[in-house]
Amino acid sequence: MEVDRLLKDKIQEIFSNFPILALIGARQVGKSTLIRQVFGDKLKTVVLDPIEDIGGARKDPDFFLQNHPPPLFLDEIQYVPELLPAIKRKVDKEKKKGMYILSGSQNFLLMKNISESLAGRVYIQELYSLCGKEEDQITNSPSFLSEWLQSEGQLDISHIQAIGSSVQTPQEPLLKRVWKGGLPGLLHISESLISGYWKSYIQTYIERDIRVLSRVESLQTFGNFVALLSALTAGEINYNELGRELGIDRKTAIAWSELLQASFQWVEIPAYSGNAIKRISSKKKGYFTDTGLISFFQKIPSHNILASHPFLGRMVETYLFMEIYKLVSPYGMKPNFYHFRTHSGSEIDLILEYGGTLFPIEFKTKTHPGKNDARSFSVFRDTFPKLKIARGLIVCSIEAPQIISENGMAIPYWIL
Repeated sequence: MEVDRLLKDKIQEIFSNFPILALIGARQVGKSTLIRQVFGDKLKTVVLDPIEDIGGARKDPDFFLQNHPPPLFLDEIQYVPELLPAIKRKVDKEKKKGMYILSGSQNFLLMKNISESLAGRVYIQELYSLCGKEEDQITNSPSFLSEWLQSEGQLDISHIQAIGSSVQTPQEPLLKRVWKGGLPGLLHISESLISGYWKSYIQTYIERDIRVLSRVESLQTFGNFVALLSALTAGEINYNELGRELGIDRKTAIAWSELLQASFQWVEIPAYSGNAIKRISSKKKGYFTDTGLISFFQKIPSHNILASHPFLGRMVETYLFMEIYKLVSPYGMKPNFYHFRTHSGSEIDLILEYGGTLFPIEFKTKTHPGKNDARSFSVFRDTFPKLKIARGLIVCSIEAPQIISENGMAIPYWIL
């Protein structure tokens, strides 16, 4: 059974208004499936290859496009960047909307070529693995996050509770979703096969994507780097220490993290500083985009083991962070993402900046957060007294939305 995606309607809207749609995202997140779901057999599809020259696309891209008239879906476009100038010429000549859909999973080549060749002609949309609403097939349910941001954080608690009561609780436990990850291919396979699925995924990613499209000298060391980085998810990243662990220099460690970011496996967010007088951290914080990868690299065999694992907090934070990251991906104007930490120890997992308002967010594994869990919200307000700051939000497993302090409220993670 195919899963309805939050982006389904937007994909149709984009293609109706732009000559080219570029749908980009990690391997196996469902890009081709989404295009097929939206357009059916209205588009001819060509899947490009890193080795074989399909239809002579590399040798003679103009002739290839002549033989494959629009509307056309070109999957894995990063393997044949020679097509992009030819697509530009075709678009400039015909001046029509809805001509080409391009899809790819390697941002580091694709984006550079698109930005140089197709500027002003293409709409670029990212796709990630499934969020909770997509897994539960409640994509049309009310969105607390959207209303909260649009209201500048001024939602009344009774309205928030009404949203909470209108959204069905998840079909499976949070820790199971955190453990297995959100790739569509994981939805209907038994738990005993999940580790094998991720093993094959990593092998394909490193062998096909990294080997073909980058200059990593040692794929084994790169694999060790990814495994080590998985232990640092939801934390500040020190590339000097990371490099020393593997015998590589800081420059290489940064370059490899950029490879992971460019292939949509890793996200980094900067520290929020503003014009603070207090000493605060300036290090970036990093997250894996799918917690199933972390389970695999850290050899966590089940969600039951995860419940008492030392990485539980990091993995739940990563999962909930990515829920928000996915939910805002359809937005035309996305929030800015930051984190906050003082050298004295106060920290806030996520700061969203949207429409001139700052939205502080903490992620917890608790079911009953209290006033102490909201202390950092007060520190943040005291650090930036002149800024417009919404009431802080604790996203956790509480049963219903609740005000827990003057500066903080808690909501169930599933109403996001």
